[in-house]
Amino acid sequence: MQNRITKKLPLLDEKGHITEPGWASFPLWDYKREKIKAPVWRIKEWDYYAVLSEKKGYGLTFTISNLSYTGLIAICYLDFNHRYYHQIDEMIFFPSGRLKLSESDDGVVSFKGKKLSLKFETDKEKRTIYFSSPFIKDYDGNIGIKGEITLYEKAGSDRIVIATPWKENPRAFYYNQKVNCLSADGYFILGEDELPRGRTEGRESKENNIKFNMSIEAGSGKNRFYFEKSEDFGVLDWGRGVWTYKNRWYWSSLSTKIDDHLFGWNLGYGFSDRTSATENALFYDGKISKLDDVKFIIDKSDYMKPWKIVDNQDRLNIDFLPQLNRKSKTDVVFIKSIQNQLFGSFNGYAILDDGKRVEIKDKIGFAEDVVNLW
Repeated sequence: MQNRITKKLPLLDEKGHITEPGWASFPLWDYKREKIKAPVWRIKEWDYYAVLSEKKGYGLTFTISNLSYTGLIAICYLDFNHRYYHQIDEMIFFPSGRLKLSESDDGVVSFKGKKLSLKFETDKEKRTIYFSSPFIKDYDGNIGIKGEITLYEKAGSDRIVIATPWKENPRAFYYNQKVNCLSADGYFILGEDELPRGRTEGRESKENNIKFNMSIEAGSGKNRFYFEKSEDFGVLDWGRGVWTYKNRWYWSSLSTKIDDHLFGWNLGYGFSDRTSATENALFYDGKISKLDDVKFIIDKSDYMKPWKIVDNQDRLNIDFLPQLNRKSKTDVVFIKSIQNQLFGSFNGYAILDDGKRVEIKDKIGFAEDVVNLW
């Protein structure tokens, strides 16, 4: 039985245990790092953004994470037309003095290193991402990226927020919120600075017949790309917690428009004790429809083969056609991680709490399978 939380409460009690596990449509638990009773190296905190342009065929992801004994900061450029990506990241050891992630999802968190600079600034319902790296390379060989993107949350929109423990360790917990359907407004430049506004050309993706628009500077190989509030969207994954050493999770996220209505989902499982709550939810014009359990059916011998995503109440039936696998493997000291994050198109249907059936056709999002020893 899922437990919905409707009133504000502290996240942890005097023993460092979750006061009341469950889910909410807004961050009602008060997270205080000083109340954690587990060893400091078990604390994991991160802010992750993905911003995708479904029509134009490109996207960016940004990560600032503090894993206690290491920190990972990353910028990833995605080109769906060419099935290409390039990620630049920096790993720093014992980052507590350099990475100050907030105890709530507002405020400022930033990093400036040798390979990249990244800053997240949140002011009420507006989130701005400032970023640059001289090392990002696009498909055509342009080197360097810089940009600024502002994400807007529709006033009064629901989120999916969970606070769940681990059965094997009562001091381990996962406090997380996903903020879907953030309207994106901004730009990024690939190559040199001071580029004029680009012209738009249509091109056809042979893989799935989705038409993308690429922003191309006339007469040059250097590119400037734009995100537009009316058609481009982002998602925030804000996580704080004490994790056990070995974990595997599955996660999918979609933020889009269907028939001029905002629609998205957050689907995930594989971590912590989800008896009191899952993080599975649909969003329609800012209102949440809660799902129970979901399952990802994957051929793990080839992640680029089609996936199937279903739930246990016949409210979700989705086919996922991957276009691009942002895969990575980390093996540094105490941290081992194998990630397969697939970007591609979703088709199928979802049924809201009121019984409305939403048809999904060629909508761009992502799904992942991640194994962590951290």
